[in-house]
Amino acid sequence: MKNRTGFRALLVGIVLIFANSFWMMRASIWGAGYPTTVSLFYNVILILFLLTCANLLLLKYFNKAALNRAELLLVYAMLSISSAVGGLDMIQVLIPLIGGVMRLATPENEWESLFAKYIPDWIAVKDKKVLKAYDLGESTLYSAEHLHSWLIPILVWAGFIFVLLFVMVCINSLLRRQWTEGEKLSYPIIQLPSELTKPGFLRNNLLWLGFAIAGGIDLINGLHFLYPVVPGIGGRLYDIGPYFTEKPFNAIGWTPVALFPYAVGMAFFIPLDLSFSCWFFYLFWKGERIFSSILGLRNLPNFPYIDQQSSGAYLGLLVIALWSSRRYLGQVCKKIFKNDGTVSDADEPMKYRTALAGIIGGMIILVLFCRQAGMSIWVAVTFFLLYFALSTAITRMRSELGSPVHDLHFSGPDMILTTALNPRRFTPNDLTIMSFFHFFNRAYRSHPMPHQLEAFKLAERSSMNNKRLLWALLIAAGFGILISSWAYLDAAYRYGGKTGYTWRPFSRLERWLSNPSSADYPATAAIFVGFLTTIFLYGMRTRFFWWSFHAAGFAVSSSWSMNLFWSSILISWLIKLIILKYGGVNLHRKVIPFFLGLILGEFVVG
Repeated sequence: MKNRTGFRALLVGIVLIFANSFWMMRASIWGAGYPTTVSLFYNVILILFLLTCANLLLLKYFNKAALNRAELLLVYAMLSISSAVGGLDMIQVLIPLIGGVMRLATPENEWESLFAKYIPDWIAVKDKKVLKAYDLGESTLYSAEHLHSWLIPILVWAGFIFVLLFVMVCINSLLRRQWTEGEKLSYPIIQLPSELTKPGFLRNNLLWLGFAIAGGIDLINGLHFLYPVVPGIGGRLYDIGPYFTEKPFNAIGWTPVALFPYAVGMAFFIPLDLSFSCWFFYLFWKGERIFSSILGLRNLPNFPYIDQQSSGAYLGLLVIALWSSRRYLGQVCKKIFKNDGTVSDADEPMKYRTALAGIIGGMIILVLFCRQAGMSIWVAVTFFLLYFALSTAITRMRSELGSPVHDLHFSGPDMILTTALNPRRFTPNDLTIMSFFHFFNRAYRSHPMPHQLEAFKLAERSSMNNKRLLWALLIAAGFGILISSWAYLDAAYRYGGKTGYTWRPFSRLERWLSNPSSADYPATAAIFVGFLTTIFLYGMRTRFFWWSFHAAGFAVSSSWSMNLFWSSILISWLIKLIILKYGGVNLHRKVIPFFLGLILGEFVVG
């Protein structure tokens, strides 16, 4: 039986999107916090916790006004999507890009003469007076001149982002049943919101013990920050790299060790072989650096090409996922083209035919956008095929692994294309528009697509209607894009906006146009090495049950953010191993609330 998810839950979600986006953009401008840099957004968990507590009071005194579990999770899903689009890897980079490119153009860097002519007026703000007020602050967004300059670019990019998310949800609609019901992936990231909305969960003593430990550590560290005489407890990065002073071991580089209670809690829900693979392959990447130093290859630029290997590894994950789903996808194709009844799409977010039409239609719109902006059609098609391939791979990895982070910095389609084909193969328009796409390819920490699929998994657990959830996600995306854009600009004109995110893509564009390099064959080979390594790990795992090295762990462990979390994952893996070895599955189930409390305590108090 499906739980009701009425208009009031949608209304609550929209109101909270407004408040959440307003706070996120203020925090971003002030440098006060970036909640979307980890897989589970702490701002959304905090809101869900407060909403759940308020709902308990309503259940006691105004029962009819209380939200049911499905409605609470609907609000959570809406907030997750709006936070993803307003996060550090989308809106918070987009606006500095479309404003900063002309603000940072000077006679010295010659950006204006070099590539300004390739930037259409409708995708960027070019009025220097408007941009000066944006950069310096102490002004207001609400003047005719400022509003007129920003309105068209914001609406154009808002439409672009919405189409991106629509294609993602269409892909998720095709794959949801196989990954959720067929392969029964564990979806570790959603354990806390799923349990938090269950009746009686907040009465568990182990939950509050974990909450007190994590929250207490954060309180003490907060006092230590304000009053240094108070001793701190962890919460810092201890770099062990400086202890390795002799060659070849000094090639290990920055290797921080830290303990974050919420990361220990999140990693506890990762399958044991996957958490082992995360920290093992993190050390493996360090070993690659040492080995390259032994061979004298450290002088090669970017060797051992870890970013490129990561891209190949994620593409390998996609191939593995599609291969594992081949029978199901064959049934879906029969349903689409022959209306075969082997697989039903009655309970899916959308009909399979609609989903396929949405993917094709969305791709056409994105390519037409690029063509209108000046990009070649073949470049646009290739770019978005690679982008959605990486997006699907990240979604699959997270549904199975539940990694606390998956940033994949600077490893997107722009890197793959210019590495394999070299910048000379592209027109200046191609490279310029590709540079604007930096805002959703700089990193993939707050990628919206995994949140969409996790929302559908939460719908299954709470007997929520998938079709209603789909509409809620699309509404959340639309409101999230527009409200986040407004909130960021409002804060920027008051306190001074950011332009720093502009330097990397447009300095790179300057190099591409002024001094284009040839194809980087070693880096291209590294993409294939990462791809083939992933396929090898998958093959070994399917043939030998004792094989503990997981392809998903290989892919995600190379991310920059894994530097911060590998030691927490190692500790969590060791704790879980001991619990399962000496206490079995029963003890494992009993201590789950404690580890959820570690996450909740740090997110609420910290």
